[in-house]
Amino acid sequence: MSILSAIVAPLVAAPSGAAAHFVLRFPLGATVNAIAIVVGSVIGMLAGKFLKEDTRNAIFIANGLAVASIGTGMALKTGNAVIMVMALVSGVVVGELLRLEDRVNAAAERFQKRLHVASGSQWAEGLVTAVLIYCIGPMTIIGSIQEGMTGNGSLIYTKSILDLVISISLAAALGSGVAFSAIPVFIIQGSLTLLGSALGFLMQPYILNELTATGGLMVIAIGINLLGLKKIKLANLLPGLIFAVLYALLFHALKLV
Repeated sequence: MSILSAIVAPLVAAPSGAAAHFVLRFPLGATVNAIAIVVGSVIGMLAGKFLKEDTRNAIFIANGLAVASIGTGMALKTGNAVIMVMALVSGVVVGELLRLEDRVNAAAERFQKRLHVASGSQWAEGLVTAVLIYCIGPMTIIGSIQEGMTGNGSLIYTKSILDLVISISLAAALGSGVAFSAIPVFIIQGSLTLLGSALGFLMQPYILNELTATGGLMVIAIGINLLGLKKIKLANLLPGLIFAVLYALLFHALKLV
């Protein structure tokens, strides 16, 4: 079998235990997750009104440390660190060329103006940071695709509880932008669920591990931003997730992972 055939084979093979035909399922898990984020954010915003500035800063630091530690655990899932590094480097080059960070921030600011939110607030930062935290990770990919393939949304329901807790602390520090992150989160997770039958190949361990590991580096970057150590353009890193899949397929075909 040629290398090209070995790369393409996982993409066209039917996932184990899944129907060979395409199935559309209502993204109930994504709906529950979005509601959980809104509920947690409302609680966080109400609590935030009673917090002093020093307390909010402490919450920032706590969030940063927690997120960075989660990202470190995710990064250790890699089967070959070369894939993770190559994916991130390739992704950031593409992200810089496409100016993804500028485009995402511009879109967030336009949305912010339509909602008549004060431009000096941390609204856009809260929105972008929350979306990345909620959507980069194995629970998002596995849970959404699993629901799309089998109708079982149990993993997404578990994730919803975790996101509710996270949204409380994020919204207390970053404000209402966290609540509005529920909209893109619903769109992203809902799309994964609707396309679950077609995206089943992502569930294969050697692909999922590299997606998780590369996403882990991005989550560490989120933690660094929250800690105020350095301002990293997070959106410019996102193409790395696509490269993680491509390199995982290539390295698997070459029997290097």
